[in-house]
Amino acid sequence: MIILDTHIWVWWVHGSKEITETQQKMISENESKVIGICAISCWEIAKLVQVGRINFDYPLEEWFKLAFSYPGVQLIELSPQAAIESTRLSSDFHKDPADQIIASFAPIRTLRVPIPSDLSFVYSLMHSLISTYRQKHKILRMI
Repeated sequence: MIILDTHIWVWWVHGSKEITETQQKMISENESKVIGICAISCWEIAKLVQVGRINFDYPLEEWFKLAFSYPGVQLIELSPQAAIESTRLSSDFHKDPADQIIASFAPIRTLRVPIPSDLSFVYSLMHSLISTYRQKHKILRMI
């Protein structure tokens, strides 16, 4: 099982060239399993449409209907545990609350999260996940 970052989900649905080969491979490998979409991603997309940062050729309701019809896609509800985990990310983690919620599911469900290739975001996500994993499992070596 994987969880898609909001942008990866939008890019995947639209067949964007922004998705790397590695990200596409991860998605393809999980189409017969579960491709998790956090509920917060639905809110984030609605807000991006509202403020004009992304536009679709059809109403948002139709976009969601299409996007949730893709193979393996499953809505992941926001749980109290995910909310708590999102507050335990390292202080240098990316400040976007939606990204914090999405990243918080990885330690809970041991998921892989394909994310955009913004290296500062990738670094902070990996640092937080490794720190959380090490703390929970008392592991001192690098993963």
